Amino acid sequence: MTVSAQEASTIPRSGGRSLTRGSADRSGGGLRTSAPVLLAGEAVVAFLAALVLPLLARGFKLDPLDRIAQVSGLAAVQLRFAVIGFLLLGAVVLALRFRSGRHFGLVSRFSAAALAGLASGFVAAGAVIALLGTPWPMFGLNGDSGRIVEWAHAVANGQPSGSPVYPPAPLYTLGYYAEWFHGGNTAYAFKDLQILGAAAFGPLVYLSWRMLLSPVRALAFGVLPAFALIDAYKPYSQTVLVVLVPVLVALVVHLRRSGTDAWRTLLLKAAGFGALLGLMFLTYSGWFLWSGLGVLVAALAYFPWRADRRKGLAYLGATGAAFLLVCGSYLVTMLTEGQDTKDSSFRFDNMTDPAYFLMWRTDMPGKVGEWPLPGEFGGMDLFAVVMFVALGAALWLGIRKPLVVTICCMFASAWLMRMYIASHMYETQTVQLYTRTNNQLLYCGLLLCALVAHLVSLRVMERRQATEAGDGAGAGLPGPRVAVVGTLFALLFLLGTVSSSMADRYMPAKENTYRILPWVSHTVQKLDGTCPKFAPGGQCSQKGDQTWETMIK
Repeated sequence: MTVSAQEASTIPRSGGRSLTRGSADRSGGGLRTSAPVLLAGEAVVAFLAALVLPLLARGFKLDPLDRIAQVSGLAAVQLRFAVIGFLLLGAVVLALRFRSGRHFGLVSRFSAAALAGLASGFVAAGAVIALLGTPWPMFGLNGDSGRIVEWAHAVANGQPSGSPVYPPAPLYTLGYYAEWFHGGNTAYAFKDLQILGAAAFGPLVYLSWRMLLSPVRALAFGVLPAFALIDAYKPYSQTVLVVLVPVLVALVVHLRRSGTDAWRTLLLKAAGFGALLGLMFLTYSGWFLWSGLGVLVAALAYFPWRADRRKGLAYLGATGAAFLLVCGSYLVTMLTEGQDTKDSSFRFDNMTDPAYFLMWRTDMPGKVGEWPLPGEFGGMDLFAVVMFVALGAALWLGIRKPLVVTICCMFASAWLMRMYIASHMYETQTVQLYTRTNNQLLYCGLLLCALVAHLVSLRVMERRQATEAGDGAGAGLPGPRVAVVGTLFALLFLLGTVSSSMADRYMPAKENTYRILPWVSHTVQKLDGTCPKFAPGGQCSQKGDQTWETMIK
């Protein structure tokens, strides 16, 4: 996929150039609007777009436990997604042809933001369909849902939660949201936050990548890979991962040029990064453990050794201080009480080859059979081969770019941590969630595949510009603005398809997969003593069926 030269000009080539040209953003096609204002507009558009499909899905009249109804519901959401997407694409085409494309950059910018929101809104709409007729969150009061609901109720009432090491931000968010909108009922409130959390996934990922890439590139090379991980059950954990990667990359990019920054700018950036990282650590801390070593290596590689080292040290110091100010007490708890928290629950994937990470099937894997399936090349499938080739190609094309190097370091860091914990598994009889590194390895690998296309497209644009500056022989190549239209057209179908697939895995079914989670929600007796509208056979109980093993017998 390629994008316009206008967009390419906003991308840092080697981490040492500014993200935009001058104080005014030129992509508005002559509109002298500041970049922060335009970025705020993108955020508003993305979050509003994320709410459209879930709100429309609330009016669907169907039985969410009937498979035909589920398919019809997914098709109905897909139809609305496509119609809105085609309208956005039409607006981009009109902007291309109207007044010599003066407003093309502005329209394509907001269309990319809207598409990011629509895509995650699709998954949220699937959660709405799955939970039609029941006020309960996925899995009712059982498993992780039950614990989160109980702990959030406790912290909202000034009591300690059941686990001092569990990330506090989701619990406080749920507790206060329940007080404001559900009279303190954290169970019913959790359903809302599962849907809203899934909807916010796309906008948050998009805005994070906008720190590094221009709008269409952020959508194509940052948001699209993230949709392999979107989760409506506990949306905050995966959201932290896909946001953390671009934030850490941006941290390293700004560290590289900190030696020449003005002191005020440097300290403000550092404080902002530290506070943001602290908030994410409070939301889900596991990804910091897997990423830490890699980010340290990248920071050492891009520290401004040849510039003003004092500024580099001040940048890191201010970042660390802001981080500790936000989450220092929780970090101390993790370093003390967290050492006594042992995960001794061995799942099916703890018994398989630890080098396989290309899919995480959770602890409800369904009918697994042979796992992993044997592939064509030394037991690996074609996807694995392509991913590792892309890793090498990304380093070949972008060895000087902190964007590429930092992601490669994070990939290697997660790999080493995974093998370290797995190698001690027999000795300690604990697994310490090492299989969760699957998600980070997969996301970083998908990003590197996308970044190969990103780097190649940059080379193509540079070659075209050089050719046209010479004898004009490159004029026969497709125009850069037309490339934006083609990219958005392809992304509309790609995101629509993957969002439908990710929404489908939450359609209620009586099986040992994620589908059991919303199924159980329809078996739990409501607070008024009645059953949910679509309870199987009109039967329900006070807590519903408490385990998926019960459901599939």
